[in-house]
Amino acid sequence: MAPPRNVVKIAVQMRDAIPQLIQLDQAKPLAAVLKEVCDAWSLPHSERYALQFADGHRRYITENNRMEIKNGSILCLSTAPDREAERLLRGLQSESREGRREALRHLLLLAPDLTFAREVISRDGLQRLGTIIEDGDDLGEVLALALRAFLELMEHGVVSWETLSIPFVRKVVCYVNMNLMDASVQPLALGLLENVTLSSPTLGQLVKSEVPLDRLLVHLQVMNQQLQTKAMALLTALLQGATPAERKHMLDYLWQKNLRQFIYKNIIHSAAPLGDEMAHHLYVLQALMLGLLEPRMRTPLDPYSQEQREQLQALRQAAFEPEGESMGAGLSTDRRRSLCAREFRKLGFSNSNPAQDLERVPPGLLALDNMLYFSRQAPSAYSRFVLENSSREDKHECPFARSSIQLTVLLCDLLHVGEPCSETAQDFSPMFFGQDQSFHELFCVSIQLLNKTWKEMRATQEDFDKVMQVVREQLARTLALKPSSLELFRTKVNALTYGEVLRLRQTERLHQEGTLAPPILELREKLKPELLGLIRQQRLLRLCEGTLFHKISSRRRQDKLWFCCLSPNHKVLQYGDVEEGVGPPTPESLPEQLPVANIRALLTGKDCPHVREKGSGKQNKDVWELAFSVSYDHGEEEAYLNFIAPSKREFHLWTDGLSALLGNPMGSEQTRLDLEQLLTMETKLRLLELENVPIPEQPPPVPPPPTNFNFCYDCSIAEP
Repeated sequence: MAPPRNVVKIAVQMRDAIPQLIQLDQAKPLAAVLKEVCDAWSLPHSERYALQFADGHRRYITENNRMEIKNGSILCLSTAPDREAERLLRGLQSESREGRREALRHLLLLAPDLTFAREVISRDGLQRLGTIIEDGDDLGEVLALALRAFLELMEHGVVSWETLSIPFVRKVVCYVNMNLMDASVQPLALGLLENVTLSSPTLGQLVKSEVPLDRLLVHLQVMNQQLQTKAMALLTALLQGATPAERKHMLDYLWQKNLRQFIYKNIIHSAAPLGDEMAHHLYVLQALMLGLLEPRMRTPLDPYSQEQREQLQALRQAAFEPEGESMGAGLSTDRRRSLCAREFRKLGFSNSNPAQDLERVPPGLLALDNMLYFSRQAPSAYSRFVLENSSREDKHECPFARSSIQLTVLLCDLLHVGEPCSETAQDFSPMFFGQDQSFHELFCVSIQLLNKTWKEMRATQEDFDKVMQVVREQLARTLALKPSSLELFRTKVNALTYGEVLRLRQTERLHQEGTLAPPILELREKLKPELLGLIRQQRLLRLCEGTLFHKISSRRRQDKLWFCCLSPNHKVLQYGDVEEGVGPPTPESLPEQLPVANIRALLTGKDCPHVREKGSGKQNKDVWELAFSVSYDHGEEEAYLNFIAPSKREFHLWTDGLSALLGNPMGSEQTRLDLEQLLTMETKLRLLELENVPIPEQPPPVPPPPTNFNFCYDCSIAEP
């Protein structure tokens, strides 16, 4: 008889005792279960004991987590958490250094358990650990164990980081600032300060004032991955807690100290693999770097700002200065203003007053910064872009200013400029640490890509949004590859042409539809023979209908025609000359016959004898692409029946039909297209009943055979 559902079979262990195999009734109070276990081992005072999981972190069993016990679980009987906490905390006050060390080790082993942690905290365990850390009598293993246990207990969130005292935090800061310190202590001290900085603004300001940036740079340059990670964690925490002005000042200082170059060479491209924690902190640092662009992105152009008006004029003059000088000399103010307005329109602004275009936020002034950077850092490419498109009159010009404004919005969206940092993301791009002004450099590559894609799409002004969608896809796909440098990004994004984007879209669409799933591919393979037979039947029927062919002379195409068809029984090719303007003759009226059994081979293109006789030339190239011949036995000699198809389609139909007659595969492009179309249609028809049902990549496993076959029906027993 099966046990009740709330009863589980488990084993309970105890040191120097034979394990007990019991049936644990989950409906019974835990205290009663403990009483029964202790009675079986003749242990008095069952309240002094508790059950723990025997594996993992040896968590205590409580009424809250007892349902995690499953059949076959192994538990162990141990001291109750309150008594164990009391014992270990007394061990921390031991006069013996070895005794304190053992107490800390055992405390650290149990600290991840919430039940035990609450017992320790309620008995002022954090204060006792804090005393060991503040005294700093032992700067080696004891201090490291105390810091680790303190961090483990604080991780449960029972006590807020804001309750820590200033002297305690300053003492931990001293451990970070010391030059000679145990390698296991400083990462723990840095981790503690990171938590303090993120949790308490007041204590965070203390850490910021007490820990100089130069000291963090020293820790980052130590070839200790754990120390580097914790130093980067504290650095990003300090940056996140700073005001925008302070953050900009701090990042500028760090960049002057070559932090970016060090990260790129010694952390990102280090021989050791990049850990998940370091990847997250690099993502945060990248987000904070890009966040410096947010004020410019949120600020519209001020038409009354002299500086911004001069920047716009510099942008115009960089493209049209020679023309402006020649045409503007000696002109009136109104004429010169009209000339400037026309040039701004040539530059790609939607309005003669560019300030109206840049009032939109985002991108605000960030778009103007990008355009100015491109015009100054790549003047040749800038002039070529503007002049090439401003001189076109076929409505295919790509507007530089409008494209730049929209592209800046697109880049800010792809790179999440101004958005808060995720607490778990690791999506950083190595190329942003590869050089200065990475955002503006990325814009320079992207604006040239946009112009290239515009020309590939043969776009007009009406296609502007479509082009931007393609460019967005090109940039997003390339950024997802995480190129290690801007040059590699440039190479990969330029290789992702408009045609390649269309191909990728088609492939992904087929994947989404399940067309490329292994079961679907297997179904397509099973359908191929049947559909190829259908195509073969169609080709032979087409040959039976017959086709009019032109006769070819050595000089020119003649007006004389001849007709060829296949007999209904597929055994004879019938052919003969016909007069122009007369309809196709009946097969019985054709004088010539060629038995299919006499045909040796099918020849196409330059292999045909009537093409080899013509020589070479452009006119003959058009002929041999449509030429085919059949060689056959004529007595003891080999003869040829030569054809020039009236069209490429007729060429494919006849060569496929003749190949089918000879038992050869049909290899024309038309057969491939027809087969793909039929396969797609037939597959969709077969899958109609499975609509919205996910198709697995792998077939489900076949269950093992039963131990006996007694369930089989005995047919020999007659029914009453």
